[in-house]
Amino acid sequence: MRARIVVAGLAGLLVSGCAAEAEPVAVPPPAPIAVDVAAASSGGACRLLDFTLIEEQLKVRFDVAAASERDDTHTCVVRAEHATLPELALTVTETTIDKATFASDVTPDKAAKVTGLGQQAYRRTIAAAGGHGPVAEVGWLATDGRLASLSWTSARGTERSAVDKLAGDLAALAKKVDTRAL
Repeated sequence: MRARIVVAGLAGLLVSGCAAEAEPVAVPPPAPIAVDVAAASSGGACRLLDFTLIEEQLKVRFDVAAASERDDTHTCVVRAEHATLPELALTVTETTIDKATFASDVTPDKAAKVTGLGQQAYRRTIAAAGGHGPVAEVGWLATDGRLASLSWTSARGTERSAVDKLAGDLAALAKKVDTRAL
């Protein structure tokens, strides 16, 4: 009798192992991994910029950079991934002009002089126009025969006084740009 009970128990175990398999459980896909990429990886004048340095100087975090090169001119534009403005643009081009020519032909009227930047430099704020806010600009004649400019285009509705203040910070950032690295 015990043998019949053992055999029946083993048969029950064998049959239960043949039952339908459980439905697979859906597992959500893994979250994408965000990787910080240096602005320099875009090439061009972006090799002269660093997102961390920009954030330290201007108190704005940018995370997208795009570069272009045409002839002797190198450019870089940086923005935040989910916003068109503000944006920061750096342009560097080779030149043979001297300080006198820079002062008379390049420096805009009513621009403020910036000291300690290249051979000669200026800064100015341009009024809002064309769907954007005021623009801060710093231009300089670098010591290595290059003409450079940094411009900050603000979002529509930005107060001019805020951009005027930012022009000073932009000049401080420009002093950290080494145009010889191109």
